[in-house]
Formats: sequence, structure tokens, C-alpha cells
Amino acid sequence: MTAKPRHARIAEGALAYLRREMTTPEGLFAASQDADAAGTEGATYGWTLDELVQVLGPVAPLAATAFGVTGAGRWDGRNVLYRAADTAVVAAMHGLEVDEAAARLEDARLRLLAARAARPQPARDDKAVASWNGLAIGAFADAARVLGRPEDLAAATTAGDAALRLLVAPDGRVRRSWRDGRATLPGYLEDHAHLADGLLALYAATFDERWFVAARSLVDAALAHFADPAGGFWETADDHEALIARPRSLEDGPLPSGGAMLTSVLLRLAALTGEQAYRAAAESALAPVASLAARHPTAFAAWLQAIDLATAAIDEVAIVGPLADPGTQTLLRVATRGFHPHRVVAASENPAESRIELLQSRFALRGRPTAFVCRDFSCRQPVTEAEALAAQLAE
Repeated sequence: MTAKPRHARIAEGALAYLRREMTTPEGLFAASQDADAAGTEGATYGWTLDELVQVLGPVAPLAATAFGVTGAGRWDGRNVLYRAADTAVVAAMHGLEVDEAAARLEDARLRLLAARAARPQPARDDKAVASWNGLAIGAFADAARVLGRPEDLAAATTAGDAALRLLVAPDGRVRRSWRDGRATLPGYLEDHAHLADGLLALYAATFDERWFVAARSLVDAALAHFADPAGGFWETADDHEALIARPRSLEDGPLPSGGAMLTSVLLRLAALTGEQAYRAAAESALAPVASLAARHPTAFAAWLQAIDLATAAIDEVAIVGPLADPGTQTLLRVATRGFHPHRVVAASENPAESRIELLQSRFALRGRPTAFVCRDFSCRQPVTEAEALAAQLAE
């Protein structure tokens, strides 16, 4: 959205942590790490100024400024490193050029990371929760699409395969978690919704239709077992163990609510398939939330995104051509670059065999990679040139 390198670096660092520290042998993502190691809270991640000097030597003052390290410490005499000042500010404070300061800080970061790896490491809860893995898959897939990093796509693909193999039961329903070689507990609404969202993001990053098919299957299962005929969604399935009251939560918490996420996925699926039942289910879920979200927006962030999507005119872009063809790739770059929350893109070399309705009946104009820009499945003239596609999308 911003194209600022700093934001990309932060995203890359967070994803690198997940790959390095939280990936299970199966390729899923573990639930959490302990706060303590070797019986001491923060032993792995806390630093004193003296420890910084021991690792970095003369670069320690520069790193201390950048990473917020003080002699007294900020937490029980120790410091948890964070980016306390922008590189330009740090460079000016230490009389350095910005590029030189950036290079020294990156070297310092890598040396500190190596030193930290030699410390006692916190224990890890290897339970892999379906909904959390869905969010992680979506994050890796989005990063792969935007930043073009093959390691992010590999992580998303591996986790997607593992989730479908280990967390989705033969009946198409999601299990809550995987640990010690078995899946346990029936999945909740958020497990189905978040995993479907992650798989749909993986389709957008690869245009491999198996991810689209799997996401649609999870959404259909969610509609069959979690939908309230009066509108909206329950947190538990219709065959869940009997409770005093069947739970239903509208607010978003630290994670997007299952209802908000499913609503957004339904709207994107409706744009890709033309299936009005998906849009109707989404609109019925939005009806009781809209006024609440307007009064308490910070408690309904994911719902506000769904409302925005529901009230927008969605661009439906279908691209026909071999994915490896440079012409196809050029059209895809035009269709996918930048931040466009009101756009869906589908691509295939063989649209007649596609499982995505938006692609069916499309064709390659004069045998060349071709793009169709549509609204509600009503399409403009097909184009084969990047400039023509960009012009249609700008309109």
C-alpha cells in the first residue's frame, strides 16, 4: 500500500521469525513460545548494555540508540530490543551517512541474532491451530505476491498442503488443532473462515486452482453448519456438543472474528463465481453489524473491511494465457500491482476447464494472452496490451 521499504523489512522480519522459530516438522505453524528459558523469564530475548558491547564492540553505541538499549534497562534491568529511532535519525546522532548507518545496523542485527541463538531457547507449544494457520498462510501468500520472495511462497504452499492434509477431515470439515500426530476437536467458525481466507490468498499468489477449490469447499461447509437462517453465523457448528447457549460473537478481537472473515471471503467468492447465494449470505451477516460498527469502529475493524467490500463496485479481472508466458505475466503484473481491495483476479491457460466461473467462456484473442475486465460478469472489450488493461482498470 505504501511501498515504503521500512514496512517491507518489518513484514519480512516477522515472516522470517515464523519460518525460523515457529514452523513445525509438518510445515504448519506452532501456537506459541514460552516467555521463560532455563527458568528465567526473558532469558532468551533480554539484553543488558554490557552484553550488547560484548557482542558488538565499537558498534554497540549505534545499536543501543537504534534498538532502545539503556544501561538501567527498561524491564527488570534488561532491555527488549525494538526499533527506537529511524535510521536517518540514528545516523545524524552518530555523525554517519544514512547508508553507512544502515549497513552497520544490519550487520549488528545479524550478529545479535547469532548470539541470541546460542542462548537457552524457550520451549514451544507445538499445537497448530487451524484458524491461526489460516491467517499465517494468508500473510505468507500476500507477501509472496507483493514482495516476490520465493521463500514466502514456499512456506505458504507447504502450510497449505499440511493444513488440507492434517486439519481437514474426510467430510470436508476443519478440525481445531493438530499435535502429536493427530487432529483434535471440531473446528469453530473462525477455523473454517480463516483457513478459507488463507487458501484464497494462496490462489491469488499462484493461480493454482486447487487452492480456490479447497477454499470454496470450506466456505460451503461453513454455510451448511454455521449459518443462522435468520442471518449471520454461529461460532459453533449445528452438530457441536450441546451448550447452555449456542455462542455468537460479533466483535473483532485480537484476531478478526470468524463472521467478519467469512463475510469477506463470501464476497470475494461471489465476485469470482457469480454465485448470488454467497453474496446473499454475506449481506445477511452484515445487516445486524453495520450500526454497531459505525458506533464502535475500533471493535469492528474486520467487519468494516467487509462492509467496504460489500458496498464497493468490484473489478473482476479474468486473464487467459499460459502462466509462464511473458505476455500473461505482464498482464498479471498490471492487474495485481498496488493495493486494490475491490479487485479479484483469476487466470488460466485453459478457461474452458477452469473451476472458476469468471474464467469460463473467456478466450485468448488472436491466440495471445488476453485480459477481460468485468463488473457483475459483464465485461469490457478483451485486451491483449498492458497499456489497454491499465486504462480499463483506471476507468
